[in-house]
Amino acid sequence: MTRSMVDAKTTKSKVQKPLTAKNKMGIAAVVITPMLCLGLSAQQRTPGANWDSLKFLVGKWVVEVDAMGQPGSGSSTFEAALQGKALIRKHHAEYPATKDRPAMVHDDLTVIYRDGATGVLRAFYTDSDGNVINYSVSVSADGKSAVFLGDTVPAAPRFRLTYALSDQDRMTFTLELAPPGMPDQFQKLVGGTMKRSADTSSSAK
Repeated sequence: MTRSMVDAKTTKSKVQKPLTAKNKMGIAAVVITPMLCLGLSAQQRTPGANWDSLKFLVGKWVVEVDAMGQPGSGSSTFEAALQGKALIRKHHAEYPATKDRPAMVHDDLTVIYRDGATGVLRAFYTDSDGNVINYSVSVSADGKSAVFLGDTVPAAPRFRLTYALSDQDRMTFTLELAPPGMPDQFQKLVGGTMKRSADTSSSAK
């Protein structure tokens, strides 16, 4: 075999073969997996939110509700979850039957968390009626009230929920609604009082 033949064979062996779909998927997995792991690690290193500002909410509460003149009663709980990375609110309310409607039962769940990108407190709400609301959460300087302000969504109503501590074991709440197209024109929808239950085993961590 001549030198020219050897060189030609060597050059041919170095020519890159076209990538098959299988090879492309393999390369993508090699590149994406470490990037995903790095992203998750960065998120995992984010310290838990400081729940001290919301500590006044934590516990179990007996609730009396006034929904546009219709009385109701129920309970609410706020407790830490996900190793201190979230605060979970569960609410249950019952409304007796009236001459205009049957008895009603309402349940909802809210997850309060710190946004990893902005560091601000956020909340995700969903209920037994299929409603979903995303809130931003702010706390007063004295730590005695908190406002859950719904995001503005085009052609949809906007909600604002306010908790205000009356004393160590009593609190009021107000849910307001702003009609579509008028996101700052809030009107009271539901209000009520909350009394801390004797069973206060829930705690923020």
